[in-house]
Amino acid sequence: MKWGFVASCVVLVLVVALGVYVRIAPSDPARWHQMPDGITNRDYDGGAMRVIGAGQNGLERLHEIILRSPRTEVLAGSPDEGMITYVSRSRVFGFPDYITVRQAGPQLELHGRLRFGKSDLGVNAARIDGWLQAFAQG
Repeated sequence: MKWGFVASCVVLVLVVALGVYVRIAPSDPARWHQMPDGITNRDYDGGAMRVIGAGQNGLERLHEIILRSPRTEVLAGSPDEGMITYVSRSRVFGFPDYITVRQAGPQLELHGRLRFGKSDLGVNAARIDGWLQAFAQG
């Protein structure tokens, strides 16, 4: 019975340590503030990509919408630079997702991806689609 208690304590400590690491792990802008080539409208296991027509001031409008999202903040960039990367964290565990938005002429390109794990269970696609729906409504 003592070993069961010790094992339970060890597991609990590991879970807490992992939770703390996920929340405090530094986000390196040099790694995450990038946009891959070939952005298309697609979902994949760890994220989503979208391209929409938005006009020349689309990034500024979308930026305002994104900043109203809970647990979301700017990691790097600005509307003036033409590209912004956001960190958005899950409510319970604080898992970070990185979403980069770039103004490419009259289009906006969005790329959301997870940092930890292999699948985001569609969270990035749903988040991006929600932002784009709010953007379309004006």
